[in-house]
Amino acid sequence: MKNFDFLDTIEDVAPTSILVAPQPVLRQKARDVTADDMASIHAALPGMFSAMYKAPGIGLAAPQVGLSQRFVIIDLAREDEPRNPMLLINPEIIDESETLAGREEGCLSLPNQYAEVVRPESVKVRYRDIAGELIEQEASGLLATCIQHEIDHLDGILFIDYLSKLKRNMIMRRLSKEQKRK
Repeated sequence: MKNFDFLDTIEDVAPTSILVAPQPVLRQKARDVTADDMASIHAALPGMFSAMYKAPGIGLAAPQVGLSQRFVIIDLAREDEPRNPMLLINPEIIDESETLAGREEGCLSLPNQYAEVVRPESVKVRYRDIAGELIEQEASGLLATCIQHEIDHLDGILFIDYLSKLKRNMIMRRLSKEQKRK
C-alpha cells in the first residue's frame, strides 16, 4: 500500500459525497490530469477511498465526486481481505479481447440499480500510478470489468448506456423514485 498510508486510518476520514445520476458532470468527458493536479489528487484520495469503502464499492471515478479529471480508484478486496488499492491516472485501454463476457454491474452513482452488461473479457490498460510511473497492465474478469466501467465514467458514459432504452428508462425511473423517498 505504498503511498496510500492514509488507508491505515481510513475509518476516521470523512467520505466525499458521491454524486447520483443525472448530475451533469457524470455525462461530461473529463480532462487529462497534469503534473499541476497531483497535489489536489493526493488531497482528494482519502475522502474518495473512504466513500468507496463505506458505500461499499470496488471502484470510483473522479467525476463521481464532482472532479472532472481523468483518474479512478479501484480496490477489489473483500471486507475480510487485505486492501489492495489502485489509482489509475489518465487510464486508457490499449488492447481488448475479442471474447466478450456478461457481468452484473452496479454503480455508486446509480445506487441499488443493477443490470448485466457485456464487455470485453480482458483488457490491457495504460495509466500513471500515484508516483507518476507509466504502467501497462493486463486485466481479466472482475478487474477488467471494473477498469472498463470506471474509464467509461471518465468519458461521460454510465453502465446503463449499454442497455436498451426501455431498461435504461426503467432504471432511471426507479432511481428517481428512490431518491425522492430520501
